Amino acid sequence: MRIAHLILTYTNPQQTERMIRNMYHPDFDFYIHVDKKFDVNPHLFLKSLPNVYFINNRVDVKWAGFSTVIATFECIKEIVGTGIKYDFINFLSGQDYPLKSPNYIHDFFKKNIGKEFLSYRDIKNDWKEGLIRMEKYFLSGYNFPGKHRLEKVINKVLPRRKLPQKLHPYGKSMFWMLSPEVAMYVVTRVEKDNELKQFFSFCWASDEFVFQTMILNSKYKDKVVNNNYRYIDWSAGGANPKVLDETDFEHLKSTKMLFARKFDMIHKPEILDLIDNNLLKDGTHY
Repeated sequence: MRIAHLILTYTNPQQTERMIRNMYHPDFDFYIHVDKKFDVNPHLFLKSLPNVYFINNRVDVKWAGFSTVIATFECIKEIVGTGIKYDFINFLSGQDYPLKSPNYIHDFFKKNIGKEFLSYRDIKNDWKEGLIRMEKYFLSGYNFPGKHRLEKVINKVLPRRKLPQKLHPYGKSMFWMLSPEVAMYVVTRVEKDNELKQFFSFCWASDEFVFQTMILNSKYKDKVVNNNYRYIDWSAGGANPKVLDETDFEHLKSTKMLFARKFDMIHKPEILDLIDNNLLKDGTHY
């Protein structure tokens, strides 16, 4: 069994190094995508770690824009293009961190081959505030003076948008653990359908529902487990989750989740020390 861990990052490369070292397993490969607007050179020392590779076709990722989905698609295609047979692609960010040892994570994947892990809600019936992200036009992928004013005019003049092809909308978190077959299904389905591609490109934070919507409207839906095994604290409200610190350790210690986010090694390093010393001890670290 082999796992590809896909890491989208632009932040502290030393934090990415720490994550990879604490996840090292001979059956794990790590693929790093550094946002194209940032200098890749500070990250290149990570190539010296075992089983670490860099995504070549980097994308300039704009927050809440369709570019996040495009970047993810490019990464999936490069991973699949290696010809290496992976059982899962595990999608992470540079601010994620493991809560379980590499051996525990390896065993989890081994026991669950054939399943697809992503968190979802029924947007139409259970997450109606999320529906606005689809029904209105958003210019998140663009940056020009008067952008927000133009958005208001467009949404005042044009009717509410509808998801093409009578697809039912699902969404939640952008992070998932999928087989390469299912991940490539989403890539191919969206890239070859201009109607879908155009629709998603004018949504807000489409990365939080493209994969859910496409998979749960497909033949793969019965393989889906509604859990991405990430601990994320949204209690602070707003568009970003809480940056975790040492006060969160008891929750992290008791959770069944495999990973958590977000962490900041520079400003809040104590929580990572607690995880390393208490939760990851039985792992095989490099």
